Amino acid sequence: MPKTNRKNDRAPRNRTLTLSEDERPGLQSALGRLGQEFQNDRLINGDAFEALPKLAAESFDLLFADPPYNLSKTFGGSRFRRTDEEQYEAWLDSWISLCAPLLKPTASVYICGDWRSSAAIQRAGSRYFKLRNRITWEREKGRGAKANWKNAAEDIWFFTVSDDYTFNLNAVKQRRRVLAPYREQGKPKDWTESPDGNFRDTHPSNIWTDITVPFWSMPENTDHPTQKPEKLLAKIILASTNEGDSVLDPFAGSGTTAVVARKLGRHFTAIESDEEYCLLAAKRLELAETDTSIQGLADGVFWERNSGR
Repeated sequence: MPKTNRKNDRAPRNRTLTLSEDERPGLQSALGRLGQEFQNDRLINGDAFEALPKLAAESFDLLFADPPYNLSKTFGGSRFRRTDEEQYEAWLDSWISLCAPLLKPTASVYICGDWRSSAAIQRAGSRYFKLRNRITWEREKGRGAKANWKNAAEDIWFFTVSDDYTFNLNAVKQRRRVLAPYREQGKPKDWTESPDGNFRDTHPSNIWTDITVPFWSMPENTDHPTQKPEKLLAKIILASTNEGDSVLDPFAGSGTTAVVARKLGRHFTAIESDEEYCLLAAKRLELAETDTSIQGLADGVFWERNSGR
């Protein structure tokens, strides 16, 4: 990817993270390279198919994978080309088979996809893991279509290695506004009254409508074309790991998985082939040392979108 910095071309309130030439040498020294000994809390700049076989067996508690969807799209210096469904499923299988031996028997697996790739992910993942659920999250960005329904959602398939796995329900409850509060003997029933409004903590479902895709005014935003929100990763990491656990991301992009793992006290191994995105991830990790906030997560609960949290 060309070494560009478009910071001077952006609006004054644009908070998109960029890299300066002065930062690059220090950030490059923080990257792990193929041929080095891999450790925990490491960004590996290299190809996942070369890096994964060098990682220790049964060493990860969570696999989060956001692979290229079955679309023709450019990611930094590489381009992924759309294939037929059978070829895409075979490609999925080729890296899932490398990840499976790296997971602990109690590990969980989350694999992202869109409506085109979703069925192939279900089939490929089910060959190695136990299928638990399909999460659909509202991706409110995007333009309308003239001859089709606007594509405003993506899927995340949830698997586990075995029937013994972590799911921290109380860590991922959502605080929703109560529009018609019910009282019992004059007191709130199953909701809390506050000066900011009436709220209830609800169990999480597999439909997520509270996610905000990173955009220019958010400090987590980068120029990566398919960056996942920190709030989305926080839900997954809090639900399916405990503090001190280890998370694997073989397609790290600009590092959201690694950043959220650090903010939440988890270890990480993140692999990304494009150096520019690795450098952005390294910068985000530096910032996470002093700022552990995650937009939409406050007071130990996830707040609905546009709640001011």
